[in-house]
Amino acid sequence: MRRSMGLQLVLAIALTGCTTGADSYSSAGLAPVPGSITYEGQPRTKLTKSPVGSSFPHTFTDQWGRQVEEIYIIRPDRSLLIAERHYRPVFSLDDD
Repeated sequence: MRRSMGLQLVLAIALTGCTTGADSYSSAGLAPVPGSITYEGQPRTKLTKSPVGSSFPHTFTDQWGRQVEEIYIIRPDRSLLIAERHYRPVFSLDDD
């Protein structure tokens, strides 16, 4: 009896961290870094012609000289969410 209650408790705790696909852009996202579009707050102009849920990339160089690519998603309120961030290597082994 105790073992099954313990298992149920563990499963309940594990399931509380699960989300559905509908909530995929309702999270806080990544924190902006210098160079991000949303670094000093949301942009003043709203992307009114782009559909909600669409994404677009933004590439910039950070303060350490690394190339950074961020993927933004447009939320229903037209604010931007940083969904992904990729750092490109400074040196590549296949450069000639």
